[in-house]
Parts: sequence; structure tokens; C-alpha cells
Amino acid sequence: MDLFEYQGKKFFSAYGIPTSEGDVTENVEEAVSIARRVGFPAVVKAQVQVGGRGKAGGIRLVGTEDEAREAASAILGMDIKGHLVRRVWIEHASDIAKEYYVSVTLDRGAKDHLIMVSSQGGVEIEEVAASNPDAIKRLHVNPIDGLKEAEAKKIVVEAAIDEAAQAGVVDVLLKLYRAYVEGDADLVEINPLILTTSGKVHALDAKVTLDDNAAFRHPEWDEFRATQELDGREKLAKEKHLNYIGLEGSVGIIANGAGLAMSTLDVVNQVGGKAANFLDLGGGAGADVMAAALEVINTDENVRSVLINVFGGITRCDQVAKGIVDALSRVDIKSPLVVRLDGTNAQEGRKILEDFKSEKVVVEATMIGAARRAVELAGKE
Repeated sequence: MDLFEYQGKKFFSAYGIPTSEGDVTENVEEAVSIARRVGFPAVVKAQVQVGGRGKAGGIRLVGTEDEAREAASAILGMDIKGHLVRRVWIEHASDIAKEYYVSVTLDRGAKDHLIMVSSQGGVEIEEVAASNPDAIKRLHVNPIDGLKEAEAKKIVVEAAIDEAAQAGVVDVLLKLYRAYVEGDADLVEINPLILTTSGKVHALDAKVTLDDNAAFRHPEWDEFRATQELDGREKLAKEKHLNYIGLEGSVGIIANGAGLAMSTLDVVNQVGGKAANFLDLGGGAGADVMAAALEVINTDENVRSVLINVFGGITRCDQVAKGIVDALSRVDIKSPLVVRLDGTNAQEGRKILEDFKSEKVVVEATMIGAARRAVELAGKE
């Protein structure tokens, strides 16, 4: 679950991370009132879960009530990369001396937590990684050992953080790591973390992704969940209890298991296509689940073909095939299906699908062959 900036700042504040004083609103006149309360100059910031707000005109510095009213009126209702601005956050403007970057996330490959620190904050970290990768310092932390103060100090010095800010950045980094672990986050990022002209260090922005699997431990997340903005596909998938993420390609993906689904996305990309989604059926691929998956993918107007990639372990391929056949009678499929079955009872599953092979149902023996066929069909008018 991705949080908006104002929610991320509330999350950070619970762990003692200093943030700018401010408030959020959906109303222009209330925005003026908040700006008056926090004091001018103030900053009016669009609340959307996408980068590039500043370049799009979604962040404005204001010095008077009239300017605050004009800025809030312009930003509320703005479209930023397909995201409609429904709320603005207003905070007192900070006197910035330096901008830094800090984050904590999970490095699945290393099976450790990963801390990143850079003295080049204020721009997207991907730009820094591309132009000057040495400017980003990385530290892997064993989850059992946790982050020690000496380690935090070491990476802060290695990242060339200004001496005047080092103590403050170390303090924030220790608290950020605690927020990441105790707060059950997948990602906590501050960009920029600033040093003010008065020598204070605090978070000017907040990017937080929470682990939905830990929601049972956090009843306080209900207020965050109430503001989540899902597109139609993701909303329907959530209602049907499917693991689904919408993407922008033309090949719909259905697989059993997150690893296989990710691999399928990679293979589609490898053969020149682009996936329209990530959809993991999990352990069940019966008729109800398959019908639900096809219904969700069917709502995506960009989908031109659907690749069903199933490896039978505990899941039997003949049951998957029966599920597909049954689902076809329930859902009016707009796009051709390419089915690849392998593993337990794969031969029996392919035999079941034989009677249903057509321009709308194509069976392929291999993963690469299925991906090529799906991409080919997606490219046809």
C-alpha cells in the first residue's frame, strides 16, 4: 500500500522523524487558512502517488493569502501523469541549505535490508544512479542484527554528507530504519532530506510503501486504506481477492505463483512484447479463480492477447484446463488466449484443451513459444 506524502509524514512523525509543519485539505479556502496558520512563505503541494509533481506545476511557493488561493485553485483537480489531484498539503516553506537522499528497503537478492544514502538529493534517485552511481552509498543490514549507530555514521560519512548535517542525518537514519522494521514497510524514502540554514535536518518529502501482509497488526492503517486510489482493474481484482498489478502493455498475464508470473513478464519483454499486468493466481486455478482472472483482464481495453502460463506442482494441469474451459463459458473473452501448461498432468490438461483449440484458444508447449505467440497475436489488428 503506497501512502500519500502527508500520510508518509504522519507515519514518520510517529517514529520521531522531524517533518515540516503543515496540514492537508480538499478545499481551496481551507488551504488558505492552513497557509495562514503555518505562516508565509508556504508551499502548496499536490498529493498524488507519482513523481514529477514539481515539473507538472503541482508544487508552488506562495507568499500571500491570494497566492495561496490561486495555487490551491490551480492544483486541485489537476491531472499529473494520469493522477487526479484531490488533496493538497500546505506547509511552511523551509530555508534549504543542502538536500540529501536516504531510504531503506529490502534487497531480495542479498536477503538483507538495504540502506541507501546520497548527498545528491532533490532529484529522482534513478537520475543520480544513471549520471553518477558512485554518489549513492549502499549498506546491507542483517535483519537479526539491525542497524548500529556506528554503521549509520560510517555510511553517512562515506556518502559525503556535510559535517554540519552528519549528526542529524545519522539520527534520522536510525529512526527511519526503526520505522521501516517496526512499521512493517516495504520502502521508506526521504527525498529530499534537508539541512536548513539554521542547521536543522528534517524530511521535506515522504515516500512510504507498507506491506499489506502485515495489515492485521496495524488497525491504524484503515485511515490510509480509505484514501487508496485504485484503477478499475485493480479495484475489481481486489474485490475478487486476486494478486494483480496493472501495467501498460498489451499482453495480459495469468500465472500461478509470483515467481512464475514475474518470469512470464520478463519472457514477454524478451521476445519484444509488453505485459499489461501482473496476475498471480496463487495455489488455486479452478474455474472460479480462472473466471475471475479473465474477467479482470477483460476489463483492460489495451489487452490484445492473454498468456496463461501454469506450472503444475500441487496444482494439477488437468484441473487448470477444466477451469479454463469452464471460465470460457462464463466470460465473453475479447482477446485470444495462449495457454502453456507444464508439470503435473500437463499432457492430460493439453488433451482437455484440444477440443477447444481455435483462433481464440491457442496451446503452446513451451514458455518461450507461448510468449512469442501471445506477442504476435497482440500485434495483429
